[in-house]
Amino acid sequence: MPTYLTPNRHGYSVRFSKFNADRLAVATSQCFGLTGGGTLFILELTPDGGIQEIRSFQWTDGLFDVVWSETPSAVITASGDGGLQLWNAESDGRSAVPQSCYCEHQKEVYSVDWSRTRQDQFMLSASWDCTIKLWDPLRTASLSTFLGHSELTYSAMFSNHIPNTFASVGGDGYLKVWNTLGHQRPTAMIKAHDAEVLSCDWARYEQNLLATAGSDGLIRGFDLRNFTVPLFELQGCEFAVRRIRFSPFSPNILAAVSYDFTTRIWDFQRTPEAIETIRHHSEFTYGLDWNSLRCNQLADCGWDSLVHVFTPRSLAGMA
Repeated sequence: MPTYLTPNRHGYSVRFSKFNADRLAVATSQCFGLTGGGTLFILELTPDGGIQEIRSFQWTDGLFDVVWSETPSAVITASGDGGLQLWNAESDGRSAVPQSCYCEHQKEVYSVDWSRTRQDQFMLSASWDCTIKLWDPLRTASLSTFLGHSELTYSAMFSNHIPNTFASVGGDGYLKVWNTLGHQRPTAMIKAHDAEVLSCDWARYEQNLLATAGSDGLIRGFDLRNFTVPLFELQGCEFAVRRIRFSPFSPNILAAVSYDFTTRIWDFQRTPEAIETIRHHSEFTYGLDWNSLRCNQLADCGWDSLVHVFTPRSLAGMA
């Protein structure tokens, strides 16, 4: 299993490139994100089964999330100083500074996403100041600010299929759905958990399906057409579920990472119990992503400074 150590940097987020199956970006922080700076690592899988650092970029505050844009070299990070940074992943990391910075949030930015419908090129940020902001990467001022969460906003994710639509979750326990062209208030909402909701994701195959992950250790699925009760509830995590991702290859497969140091795989159409539990971290597991260019390959990262790239055994025979 390819593994990379980020010395004295604790992993928060990992994302595979949409254009290069061997390349990934990792957002990290010093001192578990409590103080100090952050480092963005651009890594590459090697033919001999390892991982090598291509370049790295330093920031003055901790980095909490990262996403690739719809161009091969542009990467956006979210930081503890309330900002977003747009980097050129092909530039020399030793001397590089961000191409652009976006600084409007009043507290930590914990989530960043890039629009997933090709006709749009927008960024979305979610912050502990309880706001979500929509950005045009060519402008340093935000296009819109969305208000609606009464506690920390942990994640905001664009729909894979529905234009101008995103979902958000926060410490108030709510899942909210928004339209970027309408009023700056949610178009739909539900109390998804009786706990903080730390992550959400949209299904790749079903445009009306999305899921949430809570500090109660539960994952719940919801249908936009009937928002009153969950479609499914997944169990197994002993502590908070930090991040969830639907598989881009199988409509019924979902992966999650948790504060119980595990990465788990579910077939949510078959059973509410995880079909595989992977234990290869010794600290909180924070980052998770599927490689959309290589079937069933996952990457995760955690506070133990390790990045792993692997194919779960339960999915190894699925192609």
